[in-house]
Amino acid sequence: VQLQASGGGLVQPGGSLTLSCAASASERTFNSYAMGWFRQGPGKEREFVAAISWNGGSTGYVDSVKGRFTISRDNAKKKVYLQMNNLKPEDTAVYYCAADNYGVGAPRLLEDYDYWGQGTQVTVSS
Repeated sequence: VQLQASGGGLVQPGGSLTLSCAASASERTFNSYAMGWFRQGPGKEREFVAAISWNGGSTGYVDSVKGRFTISRDNAKKKVYLQMNNLKPEDTAVYYCAADNYGVGAPRLLEDYDYWGQGTQVTVSS
């Protein structure tokens, strides 16, 4: 499975961006995956941001983005999204999407995920 993340860019503090992640899998296969977003800031380790179960019934967020970010998915389009509002400079990072072929729940650990996209840069700066 290949994952292609897009939608990153330069945005001012307080601005918004929506990241997208497209999967090369069949619709049936994609529907079985839990999906997640992670990020890696300069000089930092990769960290969990948000995740969503195979049917969207369960979601999870790191505390620092709760109330600002929203993860969603469109199984027919084989895409997962990360809507990011009220962006802060500390949100600056390369954002990665990932797929967990177990599918149940909204996993938070890197080791839970089986497939990774290439990353898209988000820079929040005035």
